[in-house]
Amino acid sequence: MNFRFIFNIFGRVLMLLGAFMLSSIIWALVYHEDVVGAFVLSSLITLVCGAAMYLLTIKNLVSELSLRDSYFTVTFVWVVFSLFGALPYLLSGSITSFTDALFETVSGFTTTGSSIISDVEALPKSILFWRSLTHWIGGMGIIVLVVAIMPLLRIGGYNLFKSETSGMTQEKLSPKTTSTAKRLWAVYVVLTFILIGLLLLGDMSFFDAINHAFSTMATGGFSTKNTSVSGFSSYSQYVIAIFMFLSGMNFYLHYHFYKGRFKRVFSNIELRTYFAVVVVVSLLITITVIAYDNSIGVGEALRNALFQVISVITTTGFATHDYHDWPHAAWMLLFVLLFSGACVGSTGGGIKIIRHVVAYRHVLIYFKRTLHPNSVSLLKIGGEVIDDEKVGGLVSFMLLYMLTFSIGTVLMVFLGSDLLTSAAAVASNMGGVGSGIGSVGAFGNYSAFSDASKILLSLLMLIGRLELTTVLILFTRIFWKG
Repeated sequence: MNFRFIFNIFGRVLMLLGAFMLSSIIWALVYHEDVVGAFVLSSLITLVCGAAMYLLTIKNLVSELSLRDSYFTVTFVWVVFSLFGALPYLLSGSITSFTDALFETVSGFTTTGSSIISDVEALPKSILFWRSLTHWIGGMGIIVLVVAIMPLLRIGGYNLFKSETSGMTQEKLSPKTTSTAKRLWAVYVVLTFILIGLLLLGDMSFFDAINHAFSTMATGGFSTKNTSVSGFSSYSQYVIAIFMFLSGMNFYLHYHFYKGRFKRVFSNIELRTYFAVVVVVSLLITITVIAYDNSIGVGEALRNALFQVISVITTTGFATHDYHDWPHAAWMLLFVLLFSGACVGSTGGGIKIIRHVVAYRHVLIYFKRTLHPNSVSLLKIGGEVIDDEKVGGLVSFMLLYMLTFSIGTVLMVFLGSDLLTSAAAVASNMGGVGSGIGSVGAFGNYSAFSDASKILLSLLMLIGRLELTTVLILFTRIFWKG
């Protein structure tokens, strides 16, 4: 493997991270907090280590990565980012346990939103900003960010981009990978600023608006309040719900919409299915909740159901209501959505809608071929033929996903959690949702879990965020044998 270039990339990424850390100092100064030194020291350590890696490997650098190199690089970039990203928590004393700090950081960068902090409102504002910023950085992907602003990646850039971005196909908005990454980030940044402005029109302060905008656009779920967004107005909740939905869309579609290619956007089968699932499940939960308790108004029930469905399917994890108060049928629908995910090319996690669509159509074609053996049936999505190789890859992915979920659940049970909590925690963290069922529900947290459980869940967050293969392939003999 090209370790010289790999460590060179680690250096670039760490220098970028160190620069991001400095932004939290502004909030520490504004709110007169005594954690300025912690952020300065964290940034200095990160910048020095990054610069050392970069400078020591720049000589005779061959800036080319094979796909095998890229899988290794993408996985360990997230590991390195998380290790150094935990420094502000540890050096400020906000989180004293290394395992807890690492868990919180991995959860931030992978946009999972799981937390070990019981009272987030007691934390310094600058630390809360750092939590939300880790979401925003990780939302569009660390490698995509690097490729967007560091075109020196050249040939290796596309393999890195392809290793981290999800989906059955990698659409390119431009022949150049760097241009594609820049356009995606431009859409991401613009939508973030629009959301901040809209939240300021409601009942949020500027600090709350920017933090919730970062978490919403990244489909992360970290909030500045212990009760998530339940304490904010209906207006703020609806705005967040709309932008969670937009963040769960394929960002390529946002760019096509900006370019006026409306037919290409609205004819997208994944988007239409995504919208239909949100509407149908929201209505089912609304009807179930009202039938269970007719004292609840239709408007309130629909708002809470719609918000919670969008929050789960986009893997954001925000909450406006403790859905454990709902009948079992309602919150079990939410549990099923933990295995859904939003659209490919979004900031959300999970299996993704398009895989479910392809799997469903493949089953229909299988039945048709069974009844009519001589018929010729092609599986098409958006005019593109999905060949048997891609379908095989999809089936392998879904089987691997469920196998990883099952193994993770069994391991969590062995580590001391009950079956329901274990299954909910694994499904939630693999899918990048954060909130689940039981003790890790709408307003719950992971502080009571053992260190071993937190490390396991952190690994599952990374595996889920990088769509399984990128990480799990590193554990195979085939990968290391070359």
